[in-house]
Amino acid sequence: MKKLVVLTMVVLIAAVVTISFTTKTAKNESYPVLAKDSVGSVKAFMSVYKVLKSARCMNCHPSGDAPLQGDDSHIHTMNVKRGVDGKGLYSVRCSNCHQAENTPGLHAPPGNPKWALPPADMRMVFQGRTPRQLALQLLDPKRNGNRTKAQLIDHMANDDLVGWAWHPGDGRTLPPMSRAAFAAQVRLWIAKGAYAPSAKIK
Repeated sequence: MKKLVVLTMVVLIAAVVTISFTTKTAKNESYPVLAKDSVGSVKAFMSVYKVLKSARCMNCHPSGDAPLQGDDSHIHTMNVKRGVDGKGLYSVRCSNCHQAENTPGLHAPPGNPKWALPPADMRMVFQGRTPRQLALQLLDPKRNGNRTKAQLIDHMANDDLVGWAWHPGDGRTLPPMSRAAFAAQVRLWIAKGAYAPSAKIK
């Protein structure tokens, strides 16, 4: 009888978890959906925000058309500009210095096969954005690279250029949490309702 009671409880718990943690489909992609929780969602986003505002992320998401450099996010030297495709302008192309991998040495040019700023028609600015502004921007396909919520999670969790931030080469400070923890917070933010922080939160 005891075993039957325990088994019944396990089945009931599994049913509750299944109901509260469903799967939502977005353009043939799925992401977990939890019960709506504005407080928990915003709390998760604030962790995400700290990573996005770190130099490793923000330097490639500037408010202007010049990339930023260093832990202090100063303007890139050599008058580098975004260009239409985000890969530089005229003869000053990103790939002239930024190779497929980090160049060995302290503060040497970082590298990745996709090294670039976002293109001119989808600038995806992080610099100067408040938590609310950045959250709303990330959720807007017209401003986030035409991504659904599922694609946004995939981009932040799996894209190798995003992942470079955690392997930036010698002399560069890492984001304030591991990539796994960051990806988990992105999923939690969206799973709990993808709420944007209040305008009062700075």
